Amino acid sequence: MVFSSMVFLWLFLPAVLVTYYICPQKGKNLLLVAFSLLFYAWGEPKYIVLMILSVTVNYISGLLLERCPQGEEGKKDKKRVLFGCVAVNLLLLGYFKYFNFVVQAVNGLWTFFGGAGTLANFREIALPIGISFYTFQALSYVVDVYRGETQVQKSYINMLLYVSFFPQLIAGPIVKY
Repeated sequence: MVFSSMVFLWLFLPAVLVTYYICPQKGKNLLLVAFSLLFYAWGEPKYIVLMILSVTVNYISGLLLERCPQGEEGKKDKKRVLFGCVAVNLLLLGYFKYFNFVVQAVNGLWTFFGGAGTLANFREIALPIGISFYTFQALSYVVDVYRGETQVQKSYINMLLYVSFFPQLIAGPIVKY
């Protein structure tokens, strides 16, 4: 869904505003998460699972960082958690952004050096909308928790809203937690 589309301006945005203002205070964030996921699903519904997986990995990483003990042993544990979280995020991002390029490059080199046919089978991988934005935004949270610059988010709904909030989800900017 595009911000300048008639569906967004005349249906989606008014529905968000009306339901937000009539919703009890306790449910407002959950309501915004639901609308944000609907907004994202409008473009490509199957990638909601990927976004939720990314949020879950980063949320759990934040909780694990908080549970690391103080002292030298805790620093090592924190570095392991951070490294694992960054690795998972970058592997997901790298797969979706660069898989097609790597397969084409390998096949091109194979052919260039005299290989017959193709070395790697090619399956077009679609790039999920906003994957870079939400990956780096979620990572900013984990890095801030690691550095002690912010408290751990105890609410999964608030973490999901931070990453998926529709006004900045696909257009940025990438914000610090």
